[in-house]
Amino acid sequence: MANGSPSETHTESQIFLSTRGGDYGLSFETVVLKGLAQDGGLFLPHQIPSASQWESWKDLSYPELAYQVMSLYISDSEVPAADLKELINRSYSTFRAKEVTPLVHLQDDLYLLELFHGPSYSFKDCALQFLGNLFEYFLVRKNQGKEGKDRYHLTVVGATSGDTGSAAIQGLRGKKDVTVTILHPKGRVSPIQEAQMTTCADDNVFNLAVKGTFDDCQDIVKALFNDPETNSQLSLGAVNSINFSRILAQIVYYFYSYFSLARQSSTFKVGDKVRFVVPTGNFGDILAGYFAKRMGLPIDKLVIATNENDILDRFWKTGRYEKKAAIGQDAEGGLEVDGVKAHEDGVKETLSPAMDILVSSNFERLLWFLAYEFAAAVGMDEEFNRKQAGQEVAAWLKDLKNKGGFGPVYKDVMENARRSFESERVSDSQTLETIKAFYDKVGYVLDPHTAVGITAAVHSVERAEKGLPHISLSTAHPAKFAGAVELALNGKEGFNFQNVLPQEFVELEKLERRVTDVENDWKAVKDLVKQQVDKELGA
Repeated sequence: MANGSPSETHTESQIFLSTRGGDYGLSFETVVLKGLAQDGGLFLPHQIPSASQWESWKDLSYPELAYQVMSLYISDSEVPAADLKELINRSYSTFRAKEVTPLVHLQDDLYLLELFHGPSYSFKDCALQFLGNLFEYFLVRKNQGKEGKDRYHLTVVGATSGDTGSAAIQGLRGKKDVTVTILHPKGRVSPIQEAQMTTCADDNVFNLAVKGTFDDCQDIVKALFNDPETNSQLSLGAVNSINFSRILAQIVYYFYSYFSLARQSSTFKVGDKVRFVVPTGNFGDILAGYFAKRMGLPIDKLVIATNENDILDRFWKTGRYEKKAAIGQDAEGGLEVDGVKAHEDGVKETLSPAMDILVSSNFERLLWFLAYEFAAAVGMDEEFNRKQAGQEVAAWLKDLKNKGGFGPVYKDVMENARRSFESERVSDSQTLETIKAFYDKVGYVLDPHTAVGITAAVHSVERAEKGLPHISLSTAHPAKFAGAVELALNGKEGFNFQNVLPQEFVELEKLERRVTDVENDWKAVKDLVKQQVDKELGA
C-alpha cells in the first residue's frame, strides 16, 4: 500500500480486492496499472463508500462533482487532492458541451442523458479521458529521475468492436511512457469507427487489424495478459471496462444527471426517487449506477435494456446465467456497414452491434456483491464473507466456462438482485420503431443502442408509479451508426443525414490511415507489439 499502513492512510473504500478471492489490500495505483487480477478476477473496493453529504453536491460543476465522488475511492496519500482535481479538470476540458453530460427532456417523465460530447463521440470518453491521464500521472511519478531502459513503460493493449478503440486512443494519444495498441476485427467495424482509430498520427498509437472477430481480438488480449513472460516484459495495462477506474468515472454522471433533473424540473426535488435505464452489453455502465445507488443516490430501480443478445434479461427472469448461441439464419441480422460482423459465432447480429455479446464481462462484479451479501446473512466476520463471496464467484465462473452457464442461483440472491434491477429485451424492429417515433414526435435522432434504452424506458414509465422520472443513458452520437439511422429515417420529411454528420467525421476521410494486418494468433500479435514498443523506446 502507498505511504504507510492502510488503516492510517486509506479507508476500506480505497483498498481493493479481486472478485475471485486471490488478492486483497491493493492500492488504487496497483489496480489501475494492472487492470486484471492475477487470479483472473476483477478488482473492487473492499466496500462501497456511503456519500453521506451527497445532497450538498447539487450545485457543483461536473469536475467539482467528479472530485467529490472519486476522492471517496482514491486516497489522498496516493493522489493528493490538488493533483486529483487537476487530473479531472484536464480530462473533462476536452468535451464539447460545457455541462460535459447534458440532460435532455424528451417527453413527459422521460429524459435522455447525452454522453457523446467527448472527443470520440461515445459515452466511453467519460471514463477513458480520465484513465489516460491517470496512466500518465502514475508513470511520470514512477519515472522521476530515471533515464532510458530504467524507465517504467506501460504497454496498453485493448480489443474493440469500434467505440472502445477510438475512445482509448483519444485518451492515450501522445502520453509519455505509454504505448497503446488496439486490436479490431479486420473489415468488421463501421467505416467511421475505423477512420477514428486508424487516422491517429501520434507515435505511441498502433492499430492492428486482426483476421477474425471481435471475440478473437478479446481472446488475444486475454492470452497476452495471462502469459507471465509477456506481462513481465511489456508491463501490460488494460483499457477495456475490466479496469475499475472506468467504473469509477462513470458513477459521476449518475449523480450529475440527478442534480440536472432537479434544476430542470419544477416538480422534482433533491431527495426524490428516479429510475435510470441503461442500454447494456458488458454491464459496466449500469454497474456504475449500482455503485451510485449503494452510495446513497435515491435510485428507485436500474433498468437493464438488452438487445436480442439477452443473457442478462434471461438471468433476471429465470435466475440462470447461460450462453444461448444463435446459429445459422437465427444469428443473421443487423447491418454490415455498422460493424455487425465483428462478433463470434453464436452471437445474434443486431442493429445495436456494440451490445452484441454472449456474456457480460462486468457482471462478475455484481455477482461478487450478491454473493457477499448472501454470505453476510450467516453472521460471520468480514474475512469469512469475502472468502465465501470469492469462492462462490469462482465456482459460478468455472461453470460458465466449462458448462456454458450456471444457476439457478439461490432464491435470496435473486431477490436481492431484483430489488435494485429490472430488465427488458428489445428487438431490432422495436429499435427502428423507436428511432422513427422520437424523430416524428420531437425531432430527436437516436443511435440504435440509445434507442434500445429508450424503448425499455417507455415501457418502464408505463408500469412504474405515475410521475416517477426516468433518465435513459445514451451511448454514442447517431452518426457513428449511420446504417441503422438511415434505415429508420430515410424518406422522412425533413431528414437529411448530412445534417446529423459532424464536420469532424467528414474530415476523417481525407486523412492517412495507419494500420497493420495480423493473423488471428496471439503470439504473432505479441511479436508485433514487442517490435512496436522496442521501436518507441529506441531499443
